[in-house]
Amino acid sequence: MPLTLGENITAYERVQHILEADKRGKWVVFFDGKLRGEFSEFHEAVEFAVAKWGRGPYLVRQVGRPPFTVPASVQYRRTYADG
Repeated sequence: MPLTLGENITAYERVQHILEADKRGKWVVFFDGKLRGEFSEFHEAVEFAVAKWGRGPYLVRQVGRPPFTVPASVQYRRTYADG
């Protein structure tokens, strides 16, 4: 079973100082406690994570910025068109 979101946050925090020296401003994806990708744009990071692991849990964070929470009203939700 994959690590929880909290465990992915802890993994990010362990290497945050290294990331801030090398990748400030990049969007990073952590899954199962490991850095899995870095991207210039938020939407690229999210598309990568969703394509690889669906609903997660995974962490998408911009290096060097404080964490933020996406309001429930704008969270990603897959929709299906009726036939």
